[in-house]
Amino acid sequence: MLSRVKILGAGIIGLACADELVRRGHRVTLVDPAPGSGASHAAAGMLSPAGELWHGESELFVFGARSAALWPDFAARLDVPLREEGTLLAALDHGDLQQVLRQAELLASHDVTAEQLARDELLALEPGLSDRVVGGARLPDRSVDPRVVVAALRRRLASRVEVVEAAGDLDGLDRRADHDVTIVATGALLPAPFDRLVRPVRGEIVRVRSSDPPRHTIRGWAHGEQVYAVPRTARAGVAEVVVGATSEEHNGPPVATVGGVSRLLDSARRLIPGLDRAEFAEAIARDRPGTPDNLPLVGATDLEGVILAAGHFRHGVLLAPLTAQLVADQVESGHVEPALDPRRFARSDLTSLERTTA
Repeated sequence: MLSRVKILGAGIIGLACADELVRRGHRVTLVDPAPGSGASHAAAGMLSPAGELWHGESELFVFGARSAALWPDFAARLDVPLREEGTLLAALDHGDLQQVLRQAELLASHDVTAEQLARDELLALEPGLSDRVVGGARLPDRSVDPRVVVAALRRRLASRVEVVEAAGDLDGLDRRADHDVTIVATGALLPAPFDRLVRPVRGEIVRVRSSDPPRHTIRGWAHGEQVYAVPRTARAGVAEVVVGATSEEHNGPPVATVGGVSRLLDSARRLIPGLDRAEFAEAIARDRPGTPDNLPLVGATDLEGVILAAGHFRHGVLLAPLTAQLVADQVESGHVEPALDPRRFARSDLTSLERTTA
């Protein structure tokens, strides 16, 4: 049975859900006061479940790997390029190298092999790295420009969905005359009663333009400071490089700070000295939507006809195509992945988890 679906939020998650639902024949209305201007606008676009694997996040890694496998077809449908050069983990000193080795061990425990690289091997692959690096590893990851993806989705949906550029809310759900289902995909700003399920985690990003960008995505440690640099496709001999990212739990608005930007640029320049000659383009901050267990909230809620597609934290771009499929499956059959079910948090459990993560 085809449904009339209202989606609150037109970032990469909301747009991907709209695209999948329209492909399946459903009628969709998108509601967002500023489509594509939230976390999607700041994201670096690393499609890297291996590079993002942290201790205690095995389930998230599995979902990330499933979604990464969907990205080639998803990108082809949108006619957006994927960068295939992969990711280099780079260590500036021997303490940093221990971080790389720990990451490789963690990946090995999930049956993923990170190709370990000696200093000379690392510099042969990426000559722009500092000659002080002591070693690293290589991962066969991809990356994509989220701003290009959002623009492609908006073009693709322009004649297929109604777009309302206004703030959306959950008022009047018991009088849903114009839709059957509401999907909430509003990032770190979920409406009540779901607002306690997410917390804002500020991420600061710097963009520069370089005529000598790195060839690969670089995830590095510089004297204990972690940083990444993600190159975009060059135009007229100049490429944008996205440098990130800070991570700070806070209660204020997401703004780029002098301290955060300085830390990012200092670490990136230590690893990639050529960035000294790059042209500064932008410093930006957005809130990532974290959940108590860092897993997304995808599926039905206790409110009839309301589905969440939220709480993607650091992984919104990576998980967009999988989330879209799961949301469409929920609309059509009621299927939900238990690990992502928004109802997994009883109020008492949520209060306890909030204390733990505060």
